[in-house]
Amino acid sequence: MFHPDDLTALGLTLKLAAVSTAVLLVLGTPVAWWLARTRRAVRPIVDALVSLPLVLPPTVLGFYLLLLLGPGGPLGKLMTAAGGRPLAFTFTGLVIGSVIYSLPFVVQPIRDAFAGIGPRPFEAAATLGASPRDRFFSVALPLARRGFLTAATLGFAHTLGEFGVVLMIGGNIPGRTQVLSIAIYDHVEALDYARAHLLAGTLLVLSFGLLLMVHLVSRRFPGAKP
Repeated sequence: MFHPDDLTALGLTLKLAAVSTAVLLVLGTPVAWWLARTRRAVRPIVDALVSLPLVLPPTVLGFYLLLLLGPGGPLGKLMTAAGGRPLAFTFTGLVIGSVIYSLPFVVQPIRDAFAGIGPRPFEAAATLGASPRDRFFSVALPLARRGFLTAATLGFAHTLGEFGVVLMIGGNIPGRTQVLSIAIYDHVEALDYARAHLLAGTLLVLSFGLLLMVHLVSRRFPGAKP
Protein backbone atom coordinates (compact mmCIF):
# COMPACT_ATOMS: atom_id res chain seq x y z
CA MET A 1 0.00 0.00 0.00
CA PHE A 2 2.75 2.45 0.92
CA HIS A 3 5.34 3.62 -1.57
CA PRO A 4 8.93 3.02 -0.29
CA ASP A 5 9.58 6.77 -0.22
CA ASP A 6 6.45 7.27 1.89
CA LEU A 7 7.57 4.56 4.32
CA THR A 8 10.90 6.35 4.64
CA ALA A 9 9.12 9.62 5.39
CA LEU A 10 6.89 7.85 7.92
CA GLY A 11 9.88 6.30 9.67
CA LEU A 12 11.70 9.62 9.77
CA THR A 13 8.60 11.33 11.18
CA LEU A 14 8.19 8.76 13.97
CA LYS A 15 11.89 8.98 14.78
CA LEU A 16 11.73 12.78 14.91
CA ALA A 17 8.65 12.69 17.15
CA ALA A 18 10.22 10.15 19.53
CA VAL A 19 13.57 11.94 19.83
CA SER A 20 11.96 15.38 20.16
CA THR A 21 9.55 14.15 22.85
CA ALA A 22 12.37 12.60 24.87
CA VAL A 23 14.41 15.82 24.68
CA LEU A 24 11.35 17.90 25.54
CA LEU A 25 10.60 15.86 28.66
CA VAL A 26 14.20 16.17 29.86
CA LEU A 27 14.43 19.91 29.19
CA GLY A 28 10.82 20.81 29.92
CA THR A 29 10.51 19.17 33.35
CA PRO A 30 12.88 21.51 35.23
CA VAL A 31 11.39 24.51 33.42
CA ALA A 32 7.87 23.42 34.36
CA TRP A 33 8.92 22.80 37.98
CA TRP A 34 10.50 26.25 38.21
CA LEU A 35 7.45 27.95 36.69
CA ALA A 36 5.11 26.11 39.07
CA ARG A 37 7.10 26.95 42.20
CA THR A 38 8.83 30.29 41.70
CA ARG A 39 7.49 33.69 42.65
CA ARG A 40 10.28 35.69 41.03
CA ALA A 41 9.46 38.75 38.97
CA VAL A 42 10.94 37.23 35.82
CA ARG A 43 8.43 34.37 35.83
CA PRO A 44 5.97 36.07 33.42
CA ILE A 45 8.80 36.74 30.99
CA VAL A 46 9.95 33.11 31.02
CA ASP A 47 6.35 31.94 30.76
CA ALA A 48 5.79 34.18 27.75
CA LEU A 49 8.97 32.94 26.05
CA VAL A 50 7.93 29.32 26.56
CA SER A 51 4.43 30.04 25.20
CA LEU A 52 5.64 32.12 22.24
CA PRO A 53 5.47 29.24 19.70
CA LEU A 54 1.72 29.02 20.36
CA VAL A 55 1.15 32.36 18.62
CA LEU A 56 4.26 32.71 16.46
CA PRO A 57 3.82 31.55 12.84
CA PRO A 58 5.89 28.38 12.30
CA THR A 59 7.59 29.89 9.26
CA VAL A 60 8.83 32.83 11.33
CA LEU A 61 10.37 30.52 13.91
CA GLY A 62 11.82 28.32 11.16
CA PHE A 63 13.24 31.35 9.35
CA TYR A 64 15.16 32.60 12.38
CA LEU A 65 16.37 29.09 13.17
CA LEU A 66 17.61 28.85 9.60
CA LEU A 67 19.51 32.11 10.02
CA LEU A 68 20.94 30.86 13.31
CA LEU A 69 21.89 27.34 12.24
CA GLY A 70 22.67 27.95 8.55
CA PRO A 71 26.17 28.27 7.08
CA GLY A 72 26.18 32.06 7.54
CA GLY A 73 24.65 32.01 11.01
CA PRO A 74 26.58 32.23 14.30
CA LEU A 75 26.00 28.58 15.27
CA GLY A 76 26.60 27.45 11.71
CA LYS A 77 29.95 29.23 11.61
CA LEU A 78 30.81 27.80 15.03
CA MET A 79 30.07 24.26 13.85
CA THR A 80 32.16 24.79 10.72
CA ALA A 81 35.07 26.19 12.74
CA ALA A 82 34.90 23.13 15.00
CA GLY A 83 35.27 20.84 12.01
CA GLY A 84 31.59 19.93 11.72
CA ARG A 85 28.84 21.06 9.39
CA PRO A 86 25.97 23.52 9.87
CA LEU A 87 22.89 22.00 11.46
CA ALA A 88 20.45 23.40 8.90
CA PHE A 89 19.03 20.74 6.56
CA THR A 90 20.01 17.92 8.93
CA PHE A 91 18.04 15.65 11.25
CA THR A 92 19.61 17.37 14.26
CA GLY A 93 18.34 20.68 12.94
CA LEU A 94 14.85 19.18 12.66
CA VAL A 95 15.05 18.07 16.29
CA ILE A 96 16.09 21.54 17.45
CA GLY A 97 13.22 23.16 15.55
CA SER A 98 10.69 20.60 16.78
CA VAL A 99 11.80 20.95 20.40
CA ILE A 100 11.44 24.73 20.35
CA TYR A 101 8.12 24.67 18.50
CA SER A 102 6.55 21.98 20.73
CA LEU A 103 7.97 23.29 24.02
CA PRO A 104 4.71 24.84 25.33
CA PHE A 105 2.77 21.65 24.60
CA VAL A 106 5.07 19.80 27.01
CA VAL A 107 5.88 22.44 29.61
CA GLN A 108 2.34 23.67 30.27
CA PRO A 109 0.71 20.31 31.18
CA ILE A 110 3.63 19.42 33.46
CA ARG A 111 3.61 22.88 35.05
CA ASP A 112 -0.14 22.65 35.71
CA ALA A 113 0.29 19.17 37.19
CA PHE A 114 3.02 20.37 39.54
CA ALA A 115 0.97 23.41 40.54
CA GLY A 116 -2.08 21.21 41.19
CA ILE A 117 -0.28 19.12 43.81
CA GLY A 118 -0.37 21.85 46.43
CA PRO A 119 2.03 22.36 49.35
CA ARG A 120 0.71 19.75 51.82
CA PRO A 121 2.36 16.62 50.33
CA PHE A 122 5.72 18.40 50.26
CA GLU A 123 5.29 19.65 53.83
CA ALA A 124 4.45 16.13 55.01
CA ALA A 125 7.49 14.73 53.22
CA ALA A 126 9.70 17.44 54.74
CA THR A 127 8.55 16.55 58.26
CA LEU A 128 9.69 12.98 57.57
CA GLY A 129 13.15 14.23 56.69
CA ALA A 130 12.93 14.14 52.90
CA SER A 131 15.37 16.44 51.14
CA PRO A 132 14.20 18.76 48.32
CA ARG A 133 15.58 16.26 45.81
CA ASP A 134 13.74 13.39 47.49
CA ARG A 135 10.52 15.40 47.58
CA PHE A 136 10.81 16.06 43.86
CA PHE A 137 11.43 12.45 42.83
CA SER A 138 9.23 10.68 45.42
CA VAL A 139 6.34 13.15 45.66
CA ALA A 140 6.20 15.55 42.72
CA LEU A 141 6.92 13.16 39.86
CA PRO A 142 4.48 10.38 40.90
CA LEU A 143 1.66 12.83 41.64
CA ALA A 144 2.21 14.65 38.33
CA ARG A 145 2.16 11.46 36.22
CA ARG A 146 -1.01 12.47 34.37
CA GLY A 147 0.62 15.75 33.40
CA PHE A 148 3.63 13.90 32.05
CA LEU A 149 1.41 11.53 30.08
CA THR A 150 -0.48 14.45 28.57
CA ALA A 151 2.75 16.32 27.83
CA ALA A 152 4.39 13.33 26.14
CA THR A 153 1.30 12.64 24.04
CA LEU A 154 0.82 16.24 22.95
CA GLY A 155 4.52 16.69 22.23
CA PHE A 156 4.65 13.53 20.12
CA ALA A 157 1.40 14.23 18.27
CA HIS A 158 2.31 17.87 17.64
CA THR A 159 5.65 16.88 16.14
CA LEU A 160 3.92 14.41 13.82
CA GLY A 161 2.04 17.21 12.07
CA GLU A 162 4.70 19.93 11.95
CA PHE A 163 5.17 21.53 8.57
CA GLY A 164 6.35 25.14 8.52
CA VAL A 165 9.24 24.79 10.97
CA VAL A 166 10.61 21.55 9.55
CA LEU A 167 10.31 22.83 5.98
CA MET A 168 12.26 26.01 6.76
CA ILE A 169 15.01 24.42 8.85
CA GLY A 170 15.20 21.04 7.11
CA GLY A 171 14.07 21.65 3.56
CA ASN A 172 12.64 18.75 1.61
CA ILE A 173 15.42 16.18 1.21
CA PRO A 174 14.02 12.65 0.68
CA GLY A 175 15.44 10.18 3.17
CA ARG A 176 17.05 12.91 5.28
CA THR A 177 14.60 15.68 6.17
CA GLN A 178 11.39 14.89 4.27
CA VAL A 179 8.81 14.15 6.96
CA LEU A 180 5.25 12.97 6.42
CA SER A 181 3.61 16.40 6.36
CA ILE A 182 5.98 17.57 3.62
CA ALA A 183 5.47 14.36 1.65
CA ILE A 184 1.70 14.96 1.74
CA TYR A 185 2.22 18.48 0.39
CA ASP A 186 4.38 17.11 -2.43
CA HIS A 187 1.70 14.57 -3.38
CA VAL A 188 -1.00 17.24 -3.42
CA GLU A 189 1.15 19.47 -5.61
CA ALA A 190 1.62 16.54 -8.00
CA LEU A 191 -2.17 15.87 -7.90
CA ASP A 192 -1.43 12.39 -6.53
CA TYR A 193 -4.40 12.45 -4.16
CA ALA A 194 -4.38 8.69 -3.57
CA ARG A 195 -0.96 8.79 -1.86
CA ALA A 196 -1.86 12.03 -0.11
CA HIS A 197 -5.06 10.44 1.25
CA LEU A 198 -3.12 7.42 2.51
CA LEU A 199 -0.52 9.48 4.34
CA ALA A 200 -3.04 11.99 5.70
CA GLY A 201 -5.23 9.15 6.93
CA THR A 202 -2.22 7.59 8.63
CA LEU A 203 -1.51 10.82 10.50
CA LEU A 204 -5.18 11.13 11.43
CA VAL A 205 -5.31 7.61 12.87
CA LEU A 206 -2.03 8.04 14.76
CA SER A 207 -3.09 11.35 16.30
CA PHE A 208 -6.53 10.06 17.29
CA GLY A 209 -5.03 6.91 18.77
CA LEU A 210 -2.58 8.89 20.89
CA LEU A 211 -5.28 11.19 22.25
CA LEU A 212 -7.60 8.27 22.96
CA MET A 213 -4.82 6.51 24.84
CA VAL A 214 -4.12 9.46 27.10
CA HIS A 215 -7.82 9.83 27.98
CA LEU A 216 -8.19 6.12 28.77
CA VAL A 217 -5.05 5.97 30.89
CA SER A 218 -5.98 9.19 32.72
CA ARG A 219 -9.35 7.70 33.69
CA ARG A 220 -7.76 4.47 34.87
CA PHE A 221 -4.99 6.10 36.89
CA PRO A 222 -6.40 9.29 38.42
CA GLY A 223 -3.91 11.62 40.02
CA ALA A 224 -2.95 15.25 40.05
CA LYS A 225 -4.73 17.31 37.46
CA PRO A 226 -2.81 17.50 34.13
